[in-house]
Amino acid sequence: MTKPEVPKNEAARLHALRTLNILDSSHEERFDRVTRIAKRMFDVSISLVSLVDEDRQWFKSKQGLDVCELPRETSFCGHAINESELFIIPDTLKDKRFFDNPFVINDPKVRFYAGYPLKLRQGITIGTLCLIDSKPRNLTEEDQQLLKDLGAMVEQEIQSIQLATIDQLTMISNRRGFLNLAEHSLSVCKRNKISMSFILFDLNKFKLINDVYGHHEGDFVLITFAKIMLESFRDCEIIGRLGGDEFVAMLSDSDGKKANTVLQRFADAIEQANNTINKPYKIQYSVGVMNYPYDTENTVEEMLQGADAAMYKNKKALCAE
Repeated sequence: MTKPEVPKNEAARLHALRTLNILDSSHEERFDRVTRIAKRMFDVSISLVSLVDEDRQWFKSKQGLDVCELPRETSFCGHAINESELFIIPDTLKDKRFFDNPFVINDPKVRFYAGYPLKLRQGITIGTLCLIDSKPRNLTEEDQQLLKDLGAMVEQEIQSIQLATIDQLTMISNRRGFLNLAEHSLSVCKRNKISMSFILFDLNKFKLINDVYGHHEGDFVLITFAKIMLESFRDCEIIGRLGGDEFVAMLSDSDGKKANTVLQRFADAIEQANNTINKPYKIQYSVGVMNYPYDTENTVEEMLQGADAAMYKNKKALCAE
């Protein structure tokens, strides 16, 4: 058996998936309708809307299968998300990647698989609409087009969710998306008795960049800042753009030492970017950090306010220099 490769942009892919706040959610008719049509249209034993998480594939909609999730390392969908087009295995027993897969050898005895990669945007694939059958088969060109059409329907539904939780400029969580994820992460921290940190950023001299160099340069700064956050905070649960030039990160199992380590990595990345972007300005920021124990009585909003106050204290000190 060949395990699926991890996409090179896995951190961005997982962040986009989790920002949707769709994992472990209830089944919805808009997705079930598509999997019912697919199962009947192609006369297969199983049809799924599968979302590929860090170490599992979880089924937002399923027809012909009882379980809600399966390991990623043995999944067909883990392979399919690395493809730009349909991923089709006409006969698993004749494919060296899958002939000894446990789901081929044992129930549900997969002999045929076809998966349509579900894309949020170019390069970000979060799962599949897939067909599975217990006997080998081929898809005609017409069949393949029908599967693509159904997959596009699922993508449209997912993208409608995305519009409510993603900042469309930077493509990280907006305020609503961040708060949704932070509430979930706070519950996890309380349950596991682990501390957390909130880090709030505010760009310095951002209005000046917009006024002097134009809003396209301001957008470039916001996009670059978000990208560096995504890369630097790759081990953290959540980052987001709260609005304007304010950004935020939440770290779980974190104290001041861990937060400082991550912030130094971020500062180094910003310095490297400033040395390479070849712009007449520098990307600069103020930052505020607040650490909280697992048994804090503060709400997420109150913890954000604490980090915001710390950030403005830092900003005032920088302006006084």
